Amino acid sequence: MSEALATKNQNENAGISLIVNADMKQMTEQLKSIANFQSMVQTNLVKKQDYGVIPGTGKPTLLKPGAEKILMLMGVASEYEIIEKIEDYEKGFFAYTIRCTLLKNDVKITEGLGSCNTKEKRYRNQDVFMIVNTVLKMAKKRAQVDATLTIASLSNVFTQDIEDMDNFNEKETMDNLNINDAREMKVTFGKKHKGDTLGDIVVSDRSYVEWLVKNAMAPEMKKAAGMVLNPPKVNIDPNKPVLASKSQLELINKGIDEITMETDTAVEDVMDKFLKLGHTSSFAKMTTQNASIIIKAIDRQKEKIQKEKDIAKTTKDIFKGSTEQEISDDDLPF
Repeated sequence: MSEALATKNQNENAGISLIVNADMKQMTEQLKSIANFQSMVQTNLVKKQDYGVIPGTGKPTLLKPGAEKILMLMGVASEYEIIEKIEDYEKGFFAYTIRCTLLKNDVKITEGLGSCNTKEKRYRNQDVFMIVNTVLKMAKKRAQVDATLTIASLSNVFTQDIEDMDNFNEKETMDNLNINDAREMKVTFGKKHKGDTLGDIVVSDRSYVEWLVKNAMAPEMKKAAGMVLNPPKVNIDPNKPVLASKSQLELINKGIDEITMETDTAVEDVMDKFLKLGHTSSFAKMTTQNASIIIKAIDRQKEKIQKEKDIAKTTKDIFKGSTEQEISDDDLPF
Protein backbone atom coordinates (compact mmCIF):
# COMPACT_ATOMS: atom_id res chain seq x y z
CA MET A 1 0.00 0.00 0.00
CA SER A 2 2.79 2.39 0.97
CA GLU A 3 4.69 1.58 -2.28
CA ALA A 4 1.62 2.36 -4.38
CA LEU A 5 1.12 5.63 -2.52
CA ALA A 6 4.78 6.53 -3.01
CA THR A 7 4.52 5.82 -6.76
CA LYS A 8 1.40 7.97 -7.01
CA ASN A 9 3.15 10.87 -5.25
CA GLN A 10 6.16 10.53 -7.55
CA ASN A 11 3.93 10.70 -10.63
CA GLU A 12 2.11 13.76 -9.31
CA ASN A 13 5.43 15.47 -8.50
CA ALA A 14 6.71 14.68 -12.00
CA GLY A 15 3.60 16.23 -13.52
CA ILE A 16 3.94 19.36 -11.38
CA SER A 17 7.61 19.58 -12.35
CA LEU A 18 6.69 19.62 -16.03
CA ILE A 19 4.26 22.49 -15.46
CA VAL A 20 6.70 24.50 -13.34
CA ASN A 21 9.54 24.13 -15.84
CA ALA A 22 7.39 24.80 -18.92
CA ASP A 23 8.05 27.86 -21.06
CA MET A 24 4.67 29.58 -20.76
CA LYS A 25 5.41 32.05 -23.55
CA GLN A 26 6.31 29.24 -25.94
CA MET A 27 3.23 27.26 -24.93
CA THR A 28 1.01 30.29 -25.56
CA GLU A 29 2.48 30.71 -29.05
CA GLN A 30 1.97 27.01 -29.76
CA LEU A 31 -1.66 27.15 -28.65
CA LYS A 32 -2.22 30.19 -30.89
CA SER A 33 -0.68 28.31 -33.84
CA ILE A 34 -2.94 25.33 -33.21
CA ALA A 35 -6.01 27.60 -33.03
CA ASN A 36 -5.02 29.34 -36.30
CA PHE A 37 -4.48 26.00 -38.04
CA GLN A 38 -7.84 24.69 -36.81
CA SER A 39 -9.56 27.83 -38.10
CA MET A 40 -7.85 27.50 -41.48
CA VAL A 41 -8.91 23.84 -41.77
CA GLN A 42 -12.52 24.61 -40.86
CA THR A 43 -12.63 27.39 -43.44
CA ASN A 44 -11.18 25.41 -46.36
CA LEU A 45 -12.66 21.93 -46.00
CA VAL A 46 -15.82 21.24 -48.02
CA LYS A 47 -18.98 20.01 -46.32
CA LYS A 48 -20.23 16.57 -47.50
CA GLN A 49 -16.95 16.04 -49.32
CA ASP A 50 -14.24 16.49 -46.68
CA TYR A 51 -16.47 16.13 -43.62
CA GLY A 52 -20.05 15.15 -42.81
CA VAL A 53 -22.43 16.76 -40.35
CA ILE A 54 -24.51 14.25 -38.43
CA PRO A 55 -27.80 15.73 -37.14
CA GLY A 56 -27.92 15.86 -33.36
CA THR A 57 -24.15 15.59 -32.81
CA GLY A 58 -21.87 18.30 -31.53
CA LYS A 59 -19.01 17.88 -33.99
CA PRO A 60 -18.74 17.05 -37.70
CA THR A 61 -17.08 13.81 -38.78
CA LEU A 62 -13.81 13.99 -40.71
CA LEU A 63 -13.85 11.98 -43.96
CA LYS A 64 -11.00 10.48 -46.02
CA PRO A 65 -10.70 13.35 -48.57
CA GLY A 66 -10.51 15.86 -45.71
CA ALA A 67 -7.85 13.83 -43.90
CA GLU A 68 -5.78 13.61 -47.10
CA LYS A 69 -5.96 17.39 -47.59
CA ILE A 70 -4.84 18.04 -44.00
CA LEU A 71 -1.88 15.66 -44.29
CA MET A 72 -0.92 17.29 -47.60
CA LEU A 73 -1.02 20.74 -46.01
CA MET A 74 1.22 19.52 -43.19
CA GLY A 75 3.66 17.87 -45.57
CA VAL A 76 3.65 14.49 -43.87
CA ALA A 77 3.87 11.01 -45.36
CA SER A 78 1.83 8.01 -44.22
CA GLU A 79 2.77 4.34 -43.89
CA TYR A 80 0.35 1.49 -43.19
CA GLU A 81 0.78 -1.86 -41.48
CA ILE A 82 -1.67 -4.68 -40.81
CA ILE A 83 -1.17 -5.45 -37.12
CA GLU A 84 -4.02 -7.95 -36.75
CA LYS A 85 -6.18 -9.88 -39.19
CA ILE A 86 -8.73 -12.68 -39.29
CA GLU A 87 -9.39 -14.39 -42.62
CA ASP A 88 -11.83 -17.26 -42.07
CA TYR A 89 -12.85 -18.51 -45.50
CA GLU A 90 -14.93 -21.37 -44.08
CA LYS A 91 -17.17 -19.15 -41.94
CA GLY A 92 -16.93 -16.17 -44.26
CA PHE A 93 -15.58 -13.72 -41.68
CA PHE A 94 -12.82 -11.20 -42.31
CA ALA A 95 -11.45 -8.55 -39.94
CA TYR A 96 -8.46 -6.21 -40.12
CA THR A 97 -6.74 -3.75 -37.79
CA ILE A 98 -4.39 -1.27 -39.46
CA ARG A 99 -1.78 1.04 -37.99
CA CYS A 100 -1.19 4.32 -39.83
CA THR A 101 2.16 5.96 -39.04
CA LEU A 102 2.69 9.61 -40.01
CA LEU A 103 6.24 10.75 -40.77
CA LYS A 104 7.95 14.06 -41.47
CA ASN A 105 11.36 13.75 -43.14
CA ASP A 106 11.36 10.04 -42.22
CA VAL A 107 10.82 10.86 -38.53
CA LYS A 108 7.75 9.35 -36.87
CA ILE A 109 5.34 12.00 -35.60
CA THR A 110 2.31 10.00 -34.49
CA GLU A 111 0.16 7.00 -35.39
CA GLY A 112 -3.49 5.98 -35.55
CA LEU A 113 -5.41 2.72 -35.52
CA GLY A 114 -8.39 1.59 -37.56
CA SER A 115 -10.41 -1.63 -37.67
CA CYS A 116 -13.13 -3.07 -39.87
CA ASN A 117 -14.86 -6.44 -40.24
CA THR A 118 -17.48 -8.10 -42.43
CA LYS A 119 -20.08 -8.32 -39.64
CA GLU A 120 -20.55 -4.55 -39.57
CA LYS A 121 -24.06 -3.41 -40.46
CA ARG A 122 -23.13 -1.99 -43.86
CA TYR A 123 -21.68 -5.34 -45.05
CA ARG A 124 -24.19 -7.85 -43.61
CA ASN A 125 -26.25 -8.33 -46.77
CA GLN A 126 -23.34 -8.55 -49.18
CA ASP A 127 -21.21 -11.39 -50.52
CA VAL A 128 -18.32 -11.19 -48.02
CA PHE A 129 -15.86 -12.82 -50.41
CA MET A 130 -16.40 -9.96 -52.86
CA ILE A 131 -15.77 -7.19 -50.31
CA VAL A 132 -12.62 -8.37 -48.51
CA ASN A 133 -10.53 -5.65 -50.14
CA THR A 134 -13.23 -3.08 -49.36
CA VAL A 135 -13.11 -4.01 -45.66
CA LEU A 136 -9.30 -3.76 -45.67
CA LYS A 137 -9.46 -0.31 -47.29
CA MET A 138 -12.04 0.85 -44.75
CA ALA A 139 -9.73 -0.17 -41.88
CA LYS A 140 -6.91 1.75 -43.59
CA LYS A 141 -9.12 4.83 -44.00
CA ARG A 142 -10.15 4.78 -40.34
CA ALA A 143 -6.51 4.51 -39.25
CA GLN A 144 -5.61 7.47 -41.45
CA VAL A 145 -8.40 9.64 -40.03
CA ASP A 146 -7.47 8.65 -36.46
CA ALA A 147 -3.83 9.66 -37.04
CA THR A 148 -4.85 12.90 -38.75
CA LEU A 149 -7.05 14.00 -35.86
CA THR A 150 -4.09 13.50 -33.51
CA ILE A 151 -1.32 15.16 -35.52
CA ALA A 152 -3.42 18.21 -36.39
CA SER A 153 -4.89 18.61 -32.87
CA LEU A 154 -8.37 18.47 -34.39
CA SER A 155 -10.11 16.18 -31.90
CA ASN A 156 -12.07 19.15 -30.55
CA VAL A 157 -13.11 20.16 -34.08
CA PHE A 158 -13.92 16.81 -35.72
CA THR A 159 -14.86 13.35 -34.54
CA GLN A 160 -14.67 9.89 -36.06
CA ASP A 161 -17.89 8.19 -35.05
CA ILE A 162 -18.04 5.48 -37.68
CA GLU A 163 -21.45 4.08 -36.73
CA ASP A 164 -23.04 7.52 -36.73
CA MET A 165 -21.32 8.32 -40.02
CA ASP A 166 -22.77 5.19 -41.61
CA ASN A 167 -26.22 6.27 -40.44
CA PHE A 168 -25.57 9.76 -41.81
CA ASN A 169 -24.48 8.42 -45.20
CA GLU A 170 -27.54 6.16 -45.36
CA LYS A 171 -29.86 9.06 -44.51
CA GLU A 172 -28.11 11.32 -47.05
CA THR A 173 -28.53 8.67 -49.73
CA MET A 174 -32.22 8.27 -48.92
CA ASP A 175 -32.94 12.01 -48.75
CA ASN A 176 -31.05 12.92 -51.92
CA LEU A 177 -31.98 9.93 -54.08
CA ASN A 178 -33.36 11.02 -57.45
CA ILE A 179 -34.69 8.99 -60.36
CA ASN A 180 -31.36 9.07 -62.22
CA ASP A 181 -29.48 7.75 -59.18
CA ALA A 182 -32.18 5.09 -58.70
CA ARG A 183 -31.84 3.85 -62.28
CA GLU A 184 -28.04 3.70 -61.96
CA MET A 185 -28.05 1.83 -58.62
CA LYS A 186 -26.50 -1.64 -59.01
CA VAL A 187 -27.64 -4.88 -57.40
CA THR A 188 -24.70 -6.27 -55.42
CA PHE A 189 -26.14 -9.59 -54.28
CA GLY A 190 -27.63 -12.81 -55.65
CA LYS A 191 -26.76 -14.43 -58.97
CA LYS A 192 -29.57 -13.50 -61.34
CA HIS A 193 -28.91 -9.75 -61.69
CA LYS A 194 -25.75 -9.12 -59.66
CA GLY A 195 -23.87 -6.16 -61.15
CA ASP A 196 -26.86 -4.95 -63.20
CA THR A 197 -28.46 -1.54 -62.72
CA LEU A 198 -32.10 -1.16 -61.72
CA GLY A 199 -32.69 0.80 -64.92
CA ASP A 200 -31.61 -2.19 -67.01
CA ILE A 201 -33.38 -4.76 -64.84
CA VAL A 202 -36.77 -3.02 -64.93
CA VAL A 203 -36.76 -3.30 -68.74
CA SER A 204 -35.89 -7.01 -68.89
CA ASP A 205 -37.30 -8.35 -65.60
CA ARG A 206 -39.84 -6.01 -63.99
CA SER A 207 -41.03 -8.71 -61.55
CA TYR A 208 -37.55 -8.83 -59.98
CA VAL A 209 -37.68 -5.09 -59.24
CA GLU A 210 -41.13 -5.61 -57.70
CA TRP A 211 -39.60 -8.32 -55.53
CA LEU A 212 -36.86 -5.89 -54.42
CA VAL A 213 -39.46 -3.36 -53.26
CA LYS A 214 -40.86 -5.96 -50.87
CA ASN A 215 -37.76 -7.93 -49.88
CA ALA A 216 -34.58 -5.86 -50.26
CA MET A 217 -32.71 -5.54 -46.95
CA ALA A 218 -31.19 -2.12 -47.65
CA PRO A 219 -33.70 0.77 -47.31
CA GLU A 220 -32.06 2.72 -50.16
CA MET A 221 -32.44 -0.29 -52.49
CA LYS A 222 -36.14 -0.57 -51.61
CA LYS A 223 -36.70 3.11 -52.26
CA ALA A 224 -34.72 3.08 -55.51
CA ALA A 225 -36.63 0.03 -56.79
CA GLY A 226 -39.93 1.76 -56.01
CA MET A 227 -38.85 4.91 -57.84
CA VAL A 228 -37.80 2.92 -60.91
CA LEU A 229 -41.15 1.12 -61.00
CA ASN A 230 -43.11 4.32 -60.55
CA PRO A 231 -40.96 7.30 -61.61
CA PRO A 232 -42.00 10.48 -59.81
CA LYS A 233 -43.79 13.01 -61.96
CA VAL A 234 -41.76 16.18 -61.94
CA ASN A 235 -42.76 19.46 -63.53
CA ILE A 236 -39.47 20.53 -65.05
CA ASP A 237 -38.82 24.23 -65.32
CA PRO A 238 -36.87 24.65 -68.58
CA ASN A 239 -35.21 27.77 -67.18
CA LYS A 240 -34.02 26.07 -64.01
CA PRO A 241 -30.68 24.21 -64.28
CA VAL A 242 -30.65 20.55 -63.20
CA LEU A 243 -27.98 19.79 -60.60
CA ALA A 244 -25.41 17.06 -61.26
CA SER A 245 -26.38 13.54 -60.21
CA LYS A 246 -24.61 11.58 -57.50
CA SER A 247 -23.09 9.23 -60.07
CA GLN A 248 -21.63 12.18 -62.02
CA LEU A 249 -20.08 13.65 -58.87
CA GLU A 250 -18.63 10.24 -57.95
CA LEU A 251 -17.06 9.92 -61.42
CA ILE A 252 -15.53 13.39 -61.08
CA ASN A 253 -14.16 12.72 -57.60
CA LYS A 254 -12.69 9.39 -58.71
CA GLY A 255 -11.10 10.98 -61.79
CA ILE A 256 -9.59 13.83 -59.76
CA ASP A 257 -8.13 11.33 -57.27
CA GLU A 258 -6.56 9.28 -60.10
CA ILE A 259 -5.05 12.34 -61.79
CA THR A 260 -3.75 13.65 -58.46
CA MET A 261 -1.94 10.37 -57.81
CA GLU A 262 -0.55 10.07 -61.35
CA THR A 263 0.73 13.65 -61.59
CA ASP A 264 1.74 14.17 -57.95
CA THR A 265 -0.24 17.42 -57.97
CA ALA A 266 -2.10 18.96 -55.02
CA VAL A 267 -5.73 17.85 -55.06
CA GLU A 268 -6.89 21.46 -54.67
CA ASP A 269 -5.04 22.50 -57.85
CA VAL A 270 -6.50 19.64 -59.88
CA MET A 271 -9.98 20.37 -58.54
CA ASP A 272 -9.76 24.09 -59.29
CA LYS A 273 -8.56 23.36 -62.83
CA PHE A 274 -11.55 21.17 -63.69
CA LEU A 275 -14.07 23.39 -61.93
CA LYS A 276 -12.89 26.28 -64.14
CA LEU A 277 -13.09 24.08 -67.24
CA GLY A 278 -16.67 23.24 -66.29
CA HIS A 279 -17.54 26.92 -65.75
CA THR A 280 -18.61 26.34 -62.15
CA SER A 281 -17.31 27.45 -58.76
CA SER A 282 -18.23 24.48 -56.55
CA PHE A 283 -19.59 20.94 -56.49
CA ALA A 284 -22.72 22.15 -54.71
CA LYS A 285 -23.71 24.37 -57.66
CA MET A 286 -22.62 22.02 -60.43
CA THR A 287 -25.24 21.26 -63.08
CA THR A 288 -25.49 18.12 -65.21
CA GLN A 289 -24.12 20.14 -68.11
CA ASN A 290 -21.15 21.36 -66.04
CA ALA A 291 -20.52 17.80 -64.87
CA SER A 292 -20.58 16.40 -68.42
CA ILE A 293 -17.95 18.94 -69.53
CA ILE A 294 -15.74 18.11 -66.54
CA ILE A 295 -16.07 14.33 -67.00
CA LYS A 296 -15.03 14.64 -70.66
CA ALA A 297 -12.08 16.86 -69.67
CA ILE A 298 -11.00 14.35 -67.02
CA ASP A 299 -11.19 11.49 -69.54
CA ARG A 300 -9.02 13.47 -71.99
CA GLN A 301 -6.48 14.22 -69.25
CA LYS A 302 -6.34 10.54 -68.23
CA GLU A 303 -5.83 9.50 -71.87
CA LYS A 304 -3.01 12.05 -72.18
CA ILE A 305 -1.32 10.74 -69.02
CA GLN A 306 -1.63 7.15 -70.26
CA LYS A 307 -0.13 8.06 -73.66
CA GLU A 308 2.81 9.78 -71.93
CA LYS A 309 3.37 6.67 -69.80
CA ASP A 310 3.20 4.43 -72.88
CA ILE A 311 5.73 6.63 -74.73
CA ALA A 312 8.06 6.62 -71.72
CA LYS A 313 7.81 2.83 -71.47
CA THR A 314 8.43 2.37 -75.21
CA THR A 315 11.47 4.65 -75.06
CA LYS A 316 12.80 2.75 -72.08
CA ASP A 317 12.32 -0.57 -73.88
CA ILE A 318 14.15 0.70 -76.98
CA PHE A 319 17.25 1.59 -75.01
CA LYS A 320 17.00 -1.38 -72.66
CA GLY A 321 20.13 -3.49 -72.90
CA SER A 322 22.01 -0.96 -75.02
CA THR A 323 25.61 -0.23 -74.08
CA GLU A 324 27.64 2.95 -74.40
CA GLN A 325 30.14 2.97 -77.29
CA GLU A 326 33.25 5.05 -77.51
CA ILE A 327 33.56 7.10 -80.71
CA SER A 328 36.89 8.55 -81.72
CA ASP A 329 37.29 11.99 -83.22
CA ASP A 330 38.14 10.38 -86.59
CA ASP A 331 34.63 8.88 -86.78
CA LEU A 332 32.86 12.24 -86.39
CA PRO A 333 31.54 13.88 -89.61
CA PHE A 334 32.88 17.31 -88.70
